Amino acid sequence: MPTFRYSAYRAGGSPASGTIEADNIREARALLKKDGLYPKEISPFEETVSGRTLRTFRKAVSLPELALMTRRLATLAGSSVPVFEAISTLYEQEEPGELKKVLGRVRDRLAEGASLAKALSAEPDVFSESYTSMVAAGEASGALETILDRLADFLEDQEEVRSRIITSLAYPLLMVVVGTGVMMFLLAFVVPKIIVIFEQNRATLPLITIMLIKTSELVRRGWWALLLIGALAAFAYRRAVRRESVRYKRDSIVLKIPLVGALVRRLILARFSKVLGLLLESGVPIIKALEITGEVVVNRKYREFFRTAREEIVEGGSLSASLRSSTLFPPLLVHMVSVGERGGKLEAMLLKAGNSYEKEFSSSVARFMALLEPLLVLAMGLAVGIVVLAVLLPIFQMNQLIK
Repeated sequence: MPTFRYSAYRAGGSPASGTIEADNIREARALLKKDGLYPKEISPFEETVSGRTLRTFRKAVSLPELALMTRRLATLAGSSVPVFEAISTLYEQEEPGELKKVLGRVRDRLAEGASLAKALSAEPDVFSESYTSMVAAGEASGALETILDRLADFLEDQEEVRSRIITSLAYPLLMVVVGTGVMMFLLAFVVPKIIVIFEQNRATLPLITIMLIKTSELVRRGWWALLLIGALAAFAYRRAVRRESVRYKRDSIVLKIPLVGALVRRLILARFSKVLGLLLESGVPIIKALEITGEVVVNRKYREFFRTAREEIVEGGSLSASLRSSTLFPPLLVHMVSVGERGGKLEAMLLKAGNSYEKEFSSSVARFMALLEPLLVLAMGLAVGIVVLAVLLPIFQMNQLIK
C-alpha cells in the first residue's frame, strides 16, 4: 500500500505532520479527517524527503513513453472524453512502471478538483514547464486536443533528434574505447616483454623507444595514480560547475570550439525556435514564453540573452530588435522573426525556422561524423604505428651492429 507524507492541523489549530498508508490521496485525506486532522498538504512519501525531490532510485519516464502518452491523451480529448476519464483510461492501460505511478497521482489530483495543467505541474521531473504551460493554454482556449497533438509532434521530433545523435556517436565512441583498450594492453603486457631484450643488450635506444618505455612503466606501475588523478579531476569539475560563473564560462567555451560549437548553436537555435513558436501558437504570452524557452535552452549564454530580451520587450521593444543586437543569432533568423512580427505570423515563422535549423543540424552531424570516423581510424593507426616504430628501430640498430 502506498505511503503518503502529510502536513495538517488539529482541531485546536496546532500543526501536525507525518506519514499515512492509503490506496490513494483521497483515501488518505479521509483517514486523516477521521482521526481529527485537517490536511493541508498530502504527497507520496517517495516524492519528498526534507523538501527535496528524490531522483536517484526512481526510473525516469523516457521521451518516447511521454510522446506516446501525449498522443493517446490527444486522441481521447478529440473524442470528447472528459479529462478525468481519459487519464483514468491511460492509467488502466499503462504497463506497470514509473509512468503508471505518475498517471495515478495525476488522476488523484484531478479527482480532488485540480485542472489538468495543475495536476501535471506537480510532476516536474516528467512534465516540463513548457509542457504544462501549453496544456494550461489549451484548457483556457478550449483547444486542448490541438495543443496535445502539437506537443506529441514536438516530443517525437526531439526523440528523433536525440536518437540520431546517439546513433551517430555510437561508432566513434566504440572506436575510442577499443583503441584505448588496445593501447593499454600493448603498453601494459606486450611492450615490457620486448623491452627486456633491449635492456639485456644494453644498446643505446632511440628517443622514441625511451619515451615508449617510460610510458609503459607509467601504465604498469602508476595506473592507480592515473585513476586517482582522473577521479580527483572529475570530483573537482563537479564541484566547480556548481558555481554559476563556471557554468557560464563552460557554455561560452563550448560555443567557440571548432565544428562542435557550430553544431551546438544549430541545435540551440532549433530548440529555441520550435519551443517559442509552439508556446506562442498555443496562446502563451510572449514574456512567459521567453521565460520558459530560457529554461529549455540549457546554454547559459543564451539564457542571459533571454533575460535581457524579456526586459526589453516589457519596456516596449520587439523580439527581432533584441535578436539583432546579439551576435548569438544569425541574420536569417532575425529577418524571419522581423517578417513574422510585421505580418502577425511570428509563431509560424519561428516554427519554420526551427524545422530549418533541425535539418541543418542533422546534415551537419552527418558531415561531422563522416569526417570524424576516418580521423579516428588514422589516429588509431598512428598510435599503433608509433609503438611498432619504437620497437623496430632498436632491432634495426642491433642488426646493423651485428653486420
